[in-house]
Amino acid sequence: MPQIKHKNIKRIATISAAVLILILLLVYMQGGFVSKVRPGLSPQANDSLTPISNTIIVKKKRVDNILAWPGTVKSRTVANIAPKITARIIEITVNGGDAVKKGDLIARLDERDIKAQEQAAIAKLAGATAQADRAKADAQRMRILYGREAATRESFDAVIAQEKEAQAGVNQATSAVSEVKTHLTNTQLLAPFDGVVVKRLKQPGDMGLPGVPVVVLQIPQGLRLEVDVPNTCTGRFIVGMDVSVRIDALDRTIDAQIDEISPEIDPQTHTQLIKIALPEVNDLKPGHFGWLEQACGQHEALLIPVSAVQHIGQLEIVKVFSEGRQIVRHVRTAKTFGDQIEVISGLRVGETVITHSQQAQ
Repeated sequence: MPQIKHKNIKRIATISAAVLILILLLVYMQGGFVSKVRPGLSPQANDSLTPISNTIIVKKKRVDNILAWPGTVKSRTVANIAPKITARIIEITVNGGDAVKKGDLIARLDERDIKAQEQAAIAKLAGATAQADRAKADAQRMRILYGREAATRESFDAVIAQEKEAQAGVNQATSAVSEVKTHLTNTQLLAPFDGVVVKRLKQPGDMGLPGVPVVVLQIPQGLRLEVDVPNTCTGRFIVGMDVSVRIDALDRTIDAQIDEISPEIDPQTHTQLIKIALPEVNDLKPGHFGWLEQACGQHEALLIPVSAVQHIGQLEIVKVFSEGRQIVRHVRTAKTFGDQIEVISGLRVGETVITHSQQAQ
């Protein structure tokens, strides 16, 4: 029995020793017995050879705050094609995107009621004309009788007044006929200029109302970007000023010019409307989304050459020259200003950064 107990103790000691050796081996494989370098600071093998001529000193510099405000591309000339009279819409000949020429038929309104009014006005004019002809003949006879002293002054004045009244009736009836004919003309909505239909807002059978658009027409040339800019920044803009506009749909930036600045400030948003004339650009259309990019205010920034920043995955690093050695430093950058880039963390004023030419050695 003591012999069996001795064997068990010996077996447990053997297993414990094996486990200890395994643990020590794992620690060694993970570098547990090797001294570590502090994160973010990695000395280079040839750091003592760095020439000062290939370095720059980090300094603060005042730079513009480049901001971007969203806007929409719109046509300079837009027309809402709407009836001048109340009538049912019989026909609409265009759809959104259609090109039209000046004078082309856009829509037609029901003209039956106006036709009836025209016939009634013409009949009334005929009656007034006949009455005026009789009054004119009576006045002519009365002038003869009055000239022969065969009629009194009172009779003469009465007949002449009837003649004038009858002629006034003719003039009034004539105006009524002209008005009805104008209304008849207004049953046809025509294109006022060559353009493109942007929207079709009504359908045949709908009631056409004065001032309520049936379609929206615009000229595709002469486009502008309309942007609401905070009034705290509009003081930096003047009419005729050159600005940069970015069009997302075309993935390009366009040089443009400010065409108009609204003097009115929106009391709700505290913004002013700025309209920017855009040059002719292929595929640029009304409705495209764009950005006005311009400086508004300044701030102090740490700037280094863009080429001094290296990218490793999503990490940004630079090489700092300190005490005769190259040290890798993790940084975070922001906007670029020409060939310079702003560093918002990872560097301090006065530090020496190695430029791209040195990093290539």
